[in-house]
Amino acid sequence: MKMQKMLLLACLAFALASSACKYIVLPEGLATQEVADEGSQFKVWNAVVTGVGQSDAGDLHIDITIRNDTGDWSTMSAEEGKPAVLKGGDGKTTQCDTVFVTTGGHRLAPGFQMRGYVTGKNDDIRTQLLYVECKGATASSGSTLSIDYVSSVGELDYYELEADQVEGTLELKLDEVAADLVYPIAVPVEGLVQPAGTSITGLSENVVTLLDAQRTEMGFQFTWQNFNPTKFPLKTHIGTPPVIGSDGIIYGAYETLDMVDVPITPANENMQWETQVVAPQDVTGFYILLSVESKKPRTYLNYLLDITDK
Repeated sequence: MKMQKMLLLACLAFALASSACKYIVLPEGLATQEVADEGSQFKVWNAVVTGVGQSDAGDLHIDITIRNDTGDWSTMSAEEGKPAVLKGGDGKTTQCDTVFVTTGGHRLAPGFQMRGYVTGKNDDIRTQLLYVECKGATASSGSTLSIDYVSSVGELDYYELEADQVEGTLELKLDEVAADLVYPIAVPVEGLVQPAGTSITGLSENVVTLLDAQRTEMGFQFTWQNFNPTKFPLKTHIGTPPVIGSDGIIYGAYETLDMVDVPITPANENMQWETQVVAPQDVTGFYILLSVESKKPRTYLNYLLDITDK
């Protein structure tokens, strides 16, 4: 086996050095993990058009749903200040300056899709649907829309926010309008969804548990517990966890996770606190998008808690 790998490396080196080498056939049984993993860079965000019409001002309005196909928790946002590009069937292009295509700062679970998010606080809470508008344009047969975006994949580290950023482009065909999409799960991921009461180990071996989830007139009230097994008073930040349900909208405006007040847990004791999320009463099938401070301060891992029975 060692000799086979040496031959493989020699062949690869020769292929790079020689313009006469058109392709390489790997010896049977030598498909190494490194070769298999090369395709991971092609795991991206995708999107579909859910509606094409006109805005109140008479401009072309395109409703969009985005889907996390990166294979991990990920944020995504259209590149700031960069217009989307509408290309007609005749090849002519139009710049579209109104672009609302983003997760709203949240990390979305892999295999999930969304069509909007909530912004604002207190009495100024607004739902922002995802769309693009192209001033003075129309959608001719064969039209496409291109949107450049930036995404961050995996754990969140506030000390290195740009370390894992990846650029990509969404390509949408306006002739292909998706109907009857099911939210929020587009592609089930095995082992992703956790029962609501799952205990999660975070920073300094602190254990975070959702003790209770109640529907309220305004949305949800969650009761959390932190158990501190150490000899020192500590806290574990989780921010104000948002939810996403069967309407494909993330409820709970994004805020810096460790800026949210969390009580200190005394040594070898439990501490409880509550968080609230405003969400419509007529929407069901919710999941909590939970970020737990882990590994080191200001670094977060993500978990998906099932509250679809609420």
